[in-house]
Amino acid sequence: MKQLFSFFKKFVLAILVLAVGLVALPASGVFAAGLTDETIPPATLPAGNLRLELTWAHTQTVYQRQGYLLSLADDFIARAQILIDRANMKGWDTSSVQIALDAFNSVIPAAKATHLPGAAIIAKHIGFNTEGKVTDRTAAVETAKSLVQVLKDTRTAMNSTGMALREAFKVFRDAHRSDQTPATP
Repeated sequence: MKQLFSFFKKFVLAILVLAVGLVALPASGVFAAGLTDETIPPATLPAGNLRLELTWAHTQTVYQRQGYLLSLADDFIARAQILIDRANMKGWDTSSVQIALDAFNSVIPAAKATHLPGAAIIAKHIGFNTEGKVTDRTAAVETAKSLVQVLKDTRTAMNSTGMALREAFKVFRDAHRSDQTPATP
């Protein structure tokens, strides 16, 4: 019983990591940065390109993190299904968790497909050289915006199913917490 509870805690922790990675991280800091300041021409800004270069680097990091989390999704779904099956064997009602897991599972292929074009954007790096330095500011701005859009579209494709799955597991865990603790005489 303690092993199941420990495994369940680890599983819920993994859900939290996946949900946070897929929902909270993508490009939130990039939008606040702003890519251009129209009041001052870029040539007179000493750090104008630096800001764009930092945005490009950050967006690539977020893209890689999002891809890593998407690559973990299939293994995560398999382990979640094992836990649900074990709970079913005990006679527990897992319908809400199963529905949330099925919804999460159904959006993963679309999210992966939406995420994929970002690799081509990074590979071409139009407006940037191989070190991430701006060579053509206008093209670089468009390239950065394109990658940010891929991150947003991937997040939209997930349709908050990660958060819904996390919440379903939380409710399930809270409902069965008393079933897992040993009775005291």
